[in-house]
Amino acid sequence: MAPPRQCRHPGPAGRDHSGVARLRRAAARCQRAHQHDHAVRYTACALLLALAVPAAAAAEVVVPDGYRMGDYRAPTPPAAPGATTLDTAAAAALWRSGRAHWFDVLPAARRPEGLPAGSLWRPAPRLGIPGSIWLPEVGRGQLSAAQEAWLRDTVMAATGGDRDSPLVFYCLSECWMSWNAARRLAAWGWRAVYWYAEGSDGWEAAGLPTQELHPAPGAP
Repeated sequence: MAPPRQCRHPGPAGRDHSGVARLRRAAARCQRAHQHDHAVRYTACALLLALAVPAAAAAEVVVPDGYRMGDYRAPTPPAAPGATTLDTAAAAALWRSGRAHWFDVLPAARRPEGLPAGSLWRPAPRLGIPGSIWLPEVGRGQLSAAQEAWLRDTVMAATGGDRDSPLVFYCLSECWMSWNAARRLAAWGWRAVYWYAEGSDGWEAAGLPTQELHPAPGAP
């Protein structure tokens, strides 16, 4: 199987260094600058060290053999098996083209436990990418038979059964549920699966339009 593809704007060419290696080199440079008491160099190195920390953390993300089974809000890997990763610019371009079907898999808010009976509770509206189909809970690592059927039937209805039709899955940033959903549909034989890892957080941060979403009909 070909390795997962990524759809990103090209960055500067250079050697491929791991985040951990960059972190070690940055720390060594900062130590040398401090020993020579060069304030400007020390400040620059401290900034370099701060930038290296996220890269080191990303390098340490453990990718499960199957689906992520818990702790869904955590740093994610750069790709999902069988899917193409989209950054926000690529996601916006695909959305504007109108060629893809978009699926939001963020879980719906639940009524807080212990809230007295009769108390008014109104969850915050879910603002997602316009035109998305909201399928709460289908990004979990293990789905019930009813959840699997709902996911499969909804995708089939949206695409007319065309397995080459582009599908985009998202939730929030650092959300394994969209990673699970993209991986699952690729495993089910869909050939144009996209994972928008930055999710609605990245979309809103870019100033792109949003729409209030409601769960799709037929939720189990």
